[in-house]
Amino acid sequence: MAPLKIDIHTHILPERWPDLRERYGYGGWINLEHHCPGCARMMIDGRHFRDIEANCWDPDVRTSECDAHRVHVQVLSTVPVMFGYWAKPEHTDDLSKILNDHIARIVRDRPARFAGLGTLPMQSPVHAVRELERCVGELGLTGVEIGSHIDRSDGAHWNLNAPEVGEVFAAAEALGACVFVHPWDMMGKKEMPEYWLPWLVGMPAETSRAICSVIFGGVLDRYPKLRICFAHGGGSFPGTIGRIAHGHAVRPDLCAVHNPNDPRGYLGRFYVDSLVHDADALRTLLRLIGEDRIALGSDYPFPLGEHVPGSLIESMDDLSERAKRRLLAGTALEFLGLSDEHRRAIETSGGAALS
Repeated sequence: MAPLKIDIHTHILPERWPDLRERYGYGGWINLEHHCPGCARMMIDGRHFRDIEANCWDPDVRTSECDAHRVHVQVLSTVPVMFGYWAKPEHTDDLSKILNDHIARIVRDRPARFAGLGTLPMQSPVHAVRELERCVGELGLTGVEIGSHIDRSDGAHWNLNAPEVGEVFAAAEALGACVFVHPWDMMGKKEMPEYWLPWLVGMPAETSRAICSVIFGGVLDRYPKLRICFAHGGGSFPGTIGRIAHGHAVRPDLCAVHNPNDPRGYLGRFYVDSLVHDADALRTLLRLIGEDRIALGSDYPFPLGEHVPGSLIESMDDLSERAKRRLLAGTALEFLGLSDEHRRAIETSGGAALS
């Protein structure tokens, strides 16, 4: 039998949702223009953002493509442009409920094929914690997806070490909910508009910003049971850990003000996905943090993703079968912390042992 494959990094949208400009009274929101069967444009105030196809909203299409790629389970999360941290908290809270209810319905209908991560109004810890509790307690979602930073409409900027974000981390730890960190609103995007550089350069830097904020801010020490994962193989962090650790050592007055511990000591204390597109990059990740902290992630269904999820892992002859099984599914099951019932449904459907 084919080894069990669980893809922790996939994005989904409802096929339709209300006109948010009309609903909230101001612009900046995404709406969909369905212009032909199975095709839609994501639009922001009349400006084209991205073309998407039915695999971004139709669970039947997703299931069919999963079957073709031998992916047993997708973990669903919203598209980061939907985060809405810049908006009024009550409006982002409302939109989060629309998106989370949609994901929860799909997971309830097909628990052997899907798991779900909610989205939160992170600009308001009170709203965010309340929606996190609803995601886990009422909707049965396994955790949440959050952005690499939070920019509020009042000009406040929070990296992931901010006390306000810590309130959400504390709640996630208490609830046993996992947290998947995805880069968004990339730094420098106005200064490098050509060549897709915000996605090629800014996104990896965003993820490194998030990891460094968590480490330098002592987040993993305050919340030692928090299961947190960073997208895109940790972005540029793995390739610059030497510089990061050296800087922490030689300029403790700047880097060690909240955490005196060597950043290298946190390798293996957080998760990353496998989306690096390069065997040597994956080998570096394996050496730095180990197979028990790396989970298959594809960024389905977008162009920068791995078009056949797990193909890089499966192609590497120097990986043991145990390591491949761990990367393809074992780490994901641990990170997600699924209920026994949900896990049994997945493992029975997959028909493969993980040990």
